Amino acid sequence: MIKLGILASGRGSNFQSIIDSIKNDYLSAEIKILITDNPDAYAINRAKENNIPYVCLKMSKSKSEYYEMVVEQLQKNEVELVILAGFMRIVARPLLDVYKMRIMNIHPALLPSFRGLHGQRQALEYGVKIAGCTVHFVDDGVDTGPIITQAAVPVYSDDTEDSISQRILALEHKIYPYAIKLFSEDRLVIYDNIVTILNEIKSDDKLFVPTQKIS
Repeated sequence: MIKLGILASGRGSNFQSIIDSIKNDYLSAEIKILITDNPDAYAINRAKENNIPYVCLKMSKSKSEYYEMVVEQLQKNEVELVILAGFMRIVARPLLDVYKMRIMNIHPALLPSFRGLHGQRQALEYGVKIAGCTVHFVDDGVDTGPIITQAAVPVYSDDTEDSISQRILALEHKIYPYAIKLFSEDRLVIYDNIVTILNEIKSDDKLFVPTQKIS
């Protein structure tokens, strides 16, 4: 059973999808702590409802001092994998050093396209016909770390940022637990910035679904 630390700033819907995946036995994991930078984050309510310890660490010091406090909380709770679930800050050292290639993030676009904020809006403004989401390991760039898995949805001519965001979010809730599951099963190998999934199940419809059936 892998020990997770969640970092979130807002409503925490991906946090909830991970909680649900643990409850339905899809994911063998334990969420040891929620760390938030926002005392009003709805993610705190989710933690309370599920008896998950939480702490609010407001960004009041330098970035390095802040992430020293984050690392202290993670290590105190014996966290093995750090999950960014709508954490609205750029991760920095020493967190990046202590948890090298053990920090995951989900981005609402098909990386390496449309990095940074408002990936869905960027995709619509560019006129893409396929959009989606990406789970990746975090490095010292912005959405530049090795890609773990992706899923896609079609973009229609009458789509708005809100409508495409909702369809992408539904996929986020599926592929994030999937990526964590792969990590917990030691099925992810990183070489030359490329992630290989061991014992990957292949499918002709891989474009629109994750690379393994998930519940």
